[in-house]
Amino acid sequence: MTMNDATSYVPPKVWTWNKESGGKFAAINRPVSGATHDSALPVGKHPLQLYSLGTPNGVKVTVLLEELLELGFSGAEYDAWLVNISEGEQFSSGFVAVNPNSKIPALLDCSTAKPTRLFESGSMMLYLAEKFNAFIPKDAAKRAECMNWLFWNIGSAPFLGGGFGHFYAYAPEKWEYPIDRYAMEVKRQLDVLDKHLETNRFLCGDEYSIADMANMAWYGALVMGKLYEAGEFLSVADYKQVIRWTEEIQQRPAVKRGQRVNRVWGAEHHQLAERHDAADFDKDPTEILKQVMARKLAQKKP
Repeated sequence: MTMNDATSYVPPKVWTWNKESGGKFAAINRPVSGATHDSALPVGKHPLQLYSLGTPNGVKVTVLLEELLELGFSGAEYDAWLVNISEGEQFSSGFVAVNPNSKIPALLDCSTAKPTRLFESGSMMLYLAEKFNAFIPKDAAKRAECMNWLFWNIGSAPFLGGGFGHFYAYAPEKWEYPIDRYAMEVKRQLDVLDKHLETNRFLCGDEYSIADMANMAWYGALVMGKLYEAGEFLSVADYKQVIRWTEEIQQRPAVKRGQRVNRVWGAEHHQLAERHDAADFDKDPTEILKQVMARKLAQKKP
């Protein structure tokens, strides 16, 4: 069905919210902000407390944290708590206090005199890179290039996730116009990356940075066939430099670990519902998930 085949929609003079929009994630969308229920966030023993889910935006931060730990920064130790967005946990009073936008990830730096709250993945990445003086170029021109590509991701990824991903994979009906519109934009973005990477090993030349981590979480996952089952549709094999760049980054031990954190779908050995210690990566992921679910169930009981 195309949009032209459907009954024409005439927008009312004033839009009102009187039904869910439909689709896989309809229950988490609403036109107002704020908490829907009172519930405090758990706090662990480490300096950094992350409340997240293993989506591309969540992966950006866990990969960076694991990379910092790989370099020996003990101050980057973190507890990664699972936030079940399908159950509305991002609308709890505790979560909203950290992130008033009710989106994952959310981060608390408890090493400061008063805990510092951070929301928006790009903000977290820049904060952590500056805090530990790592994965961000020291040269002014290279730093500017790093910021270019980091904020390019922040501005571009919503077209990939909220636009293409929604209409291609999650909307209740397949409509030609929005799928074409967003597929065209996603392919243009992949072409931008591919051309830049023809003459650059990483996004900032030879220096691996937070810009690579941020973009790999979205575009790297896409070209490796891990997003929306859209690899064939988008002809991702055509973007050879993006694939080359992704495959190199994917070999990093910290990236492999970071991509598992707060992930509760896919192959079992790729999952780790919560991470509270480096040793958790060697534990049975099924047992960890059972413990997490038991804790959440206990919290819901009066």
